[in-house]
Amino acid sequence: MKILVTGTEGYIGSLFAPLLLQRGHEVLAIDTGFYKAGWLYNGTTATAKTLNKDIRQITIEDLQGVEAIVHMAELSNDPTGQLAPNITYEINHKGSVALANLAKAAGVRRFVYMSSCSVYGVATGKDVTEESPVNPQTAYAECKTLVERDVQALADDGFSPTFMRNATAFGASPRMRFDIVLNNLAGLAWTTNEIKMTSDGTPWRPLVHVLDICKAIICALEAPRDIVHNQVFNVGDTAHNYRVKEIAEIIANVFPGCQLSFGDNGADNRSYRVSFEKINTLLPGFKCEWDARRGAQQLYDLFNLTDMSEETFLFRGFTRLKQLEYLIRTHQIDQDFYWTS
Repeated sequence: MKILVTGTEGYIGSLFAPLLLQRGHEVLAIDTGFYKAGWLYNGTTATAKTLNKDIRQITIEDLQGVEAIVHMAELSNDPTGQLAPNITYEINHKGSVALANLAKAAGVRRFVYMSSCSVYGVATGKDVTEESPVNPQTAYAECKTLVERDVQALADDGFSPTFMRNATAFGASPRMRFDIVLNNLAGLAWTTNEIKMTSDGTPWRPLVHVLDICKAIICALEAPRDIVHNQVFNVGDTAHNYRVKEIAEIIANVFPGCQLSFGDNGADNRSYRVSFEKINTLLPGFKCEWDARRGAQQLYDLFNLTDMSEETFLFRGFTRLKQLEYLIRTHQIDQDFYWTS
């Protein structure tokens, strides 16, 4: 199958594209290149040929012969979304919907969109499911709900979108990210021997390892059409809903000598537990292989192997917001987030 993947130089994409190649698929990769500076270790045996292009500049000619698209190239995470909310909507909402329309016009039959469990925002009571009301708290999460709504409306006999609402990702990737909760706390534990929480850590977060996300996408691409057609799947495992304090405690136990402390309630009101029964019941071949403890041990082993320094941990290339602020400050990208000449 010829598959176009956007965001192949990102945290998930740098692992996902090589896995597709290993399975015999032809991969056309597209990435704007914002995060080229962040490369923590050499963890893949092959990389896909990549077209350096903003998703807003993709043309129908780029899609000739493509049978499926996996779209993950957006401005990623809540702080980045708040940096320039108008550009977030321009790229994440309008750009993604425009790509889906181009895909349909070009005859692309499958479109897998990487959404997020952050669409649930604040949820109390029982675990939320794909049928639960969404309650986005940020521009990033709001855009996810808008793309789902608009792309679902495009579905027909020739165009099958699937929406993957990922839990909060964690785990090692060559294009590492240290601005997501488990990875960040692990980096602090390694470089400072201390996790000093400003909150009490009571909010719930569902977690999913980056390799389990890759596995879910592959299962969706290779599943019979009637199973995934215009379907939303929460990606993760119901047993992997953790309070933030539990994540910190797991890391403190894995990283020797790490001191752990908690503060009072913080300003972040996002808290939600998620049910992952649907994906584990309906999507053939999917089951998470990584929990938080195994992921923390993976990171400890990686940091030990690479002798990771505090300077590396704090490097802008591994934090989305820092890297974009750098590109703006140095005038490498303009006010619309296009590369300057």
